Amino acid sequence: MEQTFTVVVRAVEEAADGVRTLWLARDDEGALPGWEPGAHIDLLLADGLERQYSLCGDPADLSAWRVAVLREPESRGGSAYVHERLAAGDTLQVRGPRNEFPLEGAERHLFIAGGIGITPLLPMIAALHARGADWRIVYGGRQRVSMAFLGELEQYDDRVTLWPQDELGLIDLPGLLDEPRTGTRVYCCGPGVLIDAVEAACAAWPAGSLHVERFRPKDGALDGPTTTFEVHLEASDLTLTVPADRSIAEVVEEAGVEIFTSCREGTCGTCETGVLKGVPDHRDSLLTEDEKAENDVMMICCSRSKTPLLVLDL
Repeated sequence: MEQTFTVVVRAVEEAADGVRTLWLARDDEGALPGWEPGAHIDLLLADGLERQYSLCGDPADLSAWRVAVLREPESRGGSAYVHERLAAGDTLQVRGPRNEFPLEGAERHLFIAGGIGITPLLPMIAALHARGADWRIVYGGRQRVSMAFLGELEQYDDRVTLWPQDELGLIDLPGLLDEPRTGTRVYCCGPGVLIDAVEAACAAWPAGSLHVERFRPKDGALDGPTTTFEVHLEASDLTLTVPADRSIAEVVEEAGVEIFTSCREGTCGTCETGVLKGVPDHRDSLLTEDEKAENDVMMICCSRSKTPLLVLDL
């Protein structure tokens, strides 16, 4: 089980128009858990709110974590809480870090960021730059004033291409991605419409070239038939019925088995569970198609079953 602990908001900064940065430190002044580029943490906010934010500071500095939070116009409560209620000196519970978006080695790296999607990519490009690796990033946003961390990116000179939409229109994905390139890994994070377009543009690229992280489920990912099935929890020696209107996670929790969940929509990876028998009906927006085909893990917050029985490692 992942550790949940208390942190203090050491500082609050405005990183751009609508983007607030939090610096978080342990309340006991000890070292924070280590992390690698691509990791995120869960913030356990008031009123039962849990939200995931990418760590965007320096992995070598375990005295404080940095996260950046976009003020969503249609906030479900998380970003509004951070922007309107959190202040320096406040304490909150956090869980993690967890990394479902790791930086993998390659001859070259191409990063495509949209808006707040710059956050998990910042530590990646810093790590690659320190190694003298071959990389570049294209960073798009509505306008320059809404694009966070522009000052930090200046140090990388022409490896960074800024693409404000009000000045240049949409990012030229055909120009970036029409020609598949072996030895290049593409990392993309940002709004769903950008990720969908990048996935389509990379369809002809070698398998495994594209890595994405979503803040929201793919369109239609949570849709599909909802039938009743059974789950057997191997370690707990329990067999439970999952009705059509309940998730596996809800039924497992109701049975008194401790699990961690956060997003409840298949994007964060908190509830990833081993599958010992049966075929999951994967409805998450996190696992790759190859990982889904292996059927050895599933996200029990949203995915269901294609077989009458699933045996889970719980």
